[in-house]
Amino acid sequence: MLEHFLRNLSVTKKYKVNLAQHAQDDLEHIYYYIAADSPNNAVNFVLQLEEKIYSLNTYPERHPLIPENEFFGTDYRHLIYKKYRVVYRVIADSVFILRIIHGAKALQV
Repeated sequence: MLEHFLRNLSVTKKYKVNLAQHAQDDLEHIYYYIAADSPNNAVNFVLQLEEKIYSLNTYPERHPLIPENEFFGTDYRHLIYKKYRVVYRVIADSVFILRIIHGAKALQV
């Protein structure tokens, strides 16, 4: 019995991470904004940001619900990476990345 319990602990549920078109566009804008000063920094930053985003394939609920949920009537969460917010929603075994926005900008879904 204990062996069965321990075996189940080591199995981590995997979620499929999907980027909405808005999120893909956001990534592209982030890249071009940084690349205006340094293409190398832009590539590195976007790769690091994507790594964080795709880490949501395990335990996506580890990040907090966004305060705007009360206003929108939603259950969105966000991952903060440096000055950017990755706003996403978990549905069944999928994570939907909705927007990637600079922290100084208002959320528009």
